[in-house]
Amino acid sequence: MPKVLYLLNISNPDRLSADSGWVVADTLLPALVDAGTEAVIAAPAPVTDRRVGFAPTTVPGTKYRARFDGDTAFLADLLRRTRPDVVVANQIESAPLVRAAMLEAGSGAVLAGYCHYLPFSFNRADLVLDPSLSDGGLGRPVLLTFLAGVEALDRVLVHSETAARWLTAAAGRAGLELGERLRIVPPPRDPALVRDSAPGPADGAPLSAVYNHRLYAHYGTEEFLRLTIELASPALRLTVMDLFGHRRSGRSALDASPERFRDALAALPGVEVASDGGDRGRYRQVLAAAHIGIAPYRPSCPWSLSVIDCQAMGLPVISPRLGWMAEHIHPDLLFDTHAEAVKIAARLAGDPAFYAGHSDWARASTESLAPAVIAARYLEAVA
Repeated sequence: MPKVLYLLNISNPDRLSADSGWVVADTLLPALVDAGTEAVIAAPAPVTDRRVGFAPTTVPGTKYRARFDGDTAFLADLLRRTRPDVVVANQIESAPLVRAAMLEAGSGAVLAGYCHYLPFSFNRADLVLDPSLSDGGLGRPVLLTFLAGVEALDRVLVHSETAARWLTAAAGRAGLELGERLRIVPPPRDPALVRDSAPGPADGAPLSAVYNHRLYAHYGTEEFLRLTIELASPALRLTVMDLFGHRRSGRSALDASPERFRDALAALPGVEVASDGGDRGRYRQVLAAAHIGIAPYRPSCPWSLSVIDCQAMGLPVISPRLGWMAEHIHPDLLFDTHAEAVKIAARLAGDPAFYAGHSDWARASTESLAPAVIAARYLEAVA
C-alpha cells in the first residue's frame, strides 16, 4: 500500500466542522489507514484519528494567500522527511509549487490533486467565473492558476460527472489534455450521519425543513432568502444553520455576506437560525429533527457534503435545477420556480407514501459513499 502525504489548507481552523475539506479528510484518511495505507496530513490542524500522522502548517490569512503564497523549502523538507509514494494537493493552485518541491527533494511520488471546488462553472457554453474568487479582478488569474495546477498533476480527482464535464471543457479551452489523468472519486459520507429511517411529519403537523449550507452570497443566498419568504408558513417551519459563528477578521473583511444573510433570515417569521457550535453531535441532532433538506442556489456547485449529510439521514432534499444537484437529486424534487418548490414541499408534507419513497431513495443514494468503498476507489485512482 502507498504512503500518502495529504496537503490541506484549512480556512476555518476555529470551526473545523464548517470546513468541508477537513471534514472529508477526517473521514477519508482513517478509511485509507483501515485499508493498510500509511497517511500523513500536512495542515493547520490534525484529523481526529491519531493513526494519521500530522505535520502542522500555518493558516493562510485569506483565501487568496492560500492560492498564491507558498514555501518551497518547507515542502521539500517535508517530502524528505515523510518520503511519500503519493502526494495529494487539495489546493490545486499550489500543485506547480508542490511539483517544484518534489523536484528539489528528489521525490518520484505520484502527484494527485483533489478538486474540492472549481473556480468556475458553465452556463450552457459560457464559462462563468466563481464570484467568490473574483475580488479585485482576481477571478481570471485564479482560473489560470488553477489550470496551471491541473497541468502539473499526475492524477486529477473530481467529485462528480458534472465536475468532470466542466473541468474537461475549461481545460480544453486552455489547450490542456486531461486524458487518463482524470478520475471521479466522490467524498465519503460521514458514518455518524447515517440512520435507518426518517419519520415523516405527523398528520396535521408542520413540515420541518433545514438549510445547512454556508450563507455566502455566491451560494445563491439572496435567492434562497426570497424562496424562504414563500416557503415559510404555519405548515412549514425552517431551520437555517449558522455554520460559521464568529469568523476571523481576515475572512469577514473579504466577504461579510454570511453575517448579513444570517441576520436577514433570522428576522423572517417561521425561521429559526441555529448553531451547532462546531459540535458534530449537535449538528446531527438538528438534521434528525428535520423532515427535509433544501439545497443551495449555487450554480458552480460540483458536489455538496451538506446535501449528502441530509440524504444519509434519510431526508429528501428539494433543490433548484442547478449544477451537480441536477445530476444527483431525484427529478421529482428538482424545481425551477418558487411555486414549484412550494408544491413539492406540500406534497412531501401531505403524501406519506411520497415522503417515505423519497426518504428511502435519499438514503440509498449515499450507500456507495461508505468510507471503505470510497477509500478503495481513491487508492485505485492514485495508483
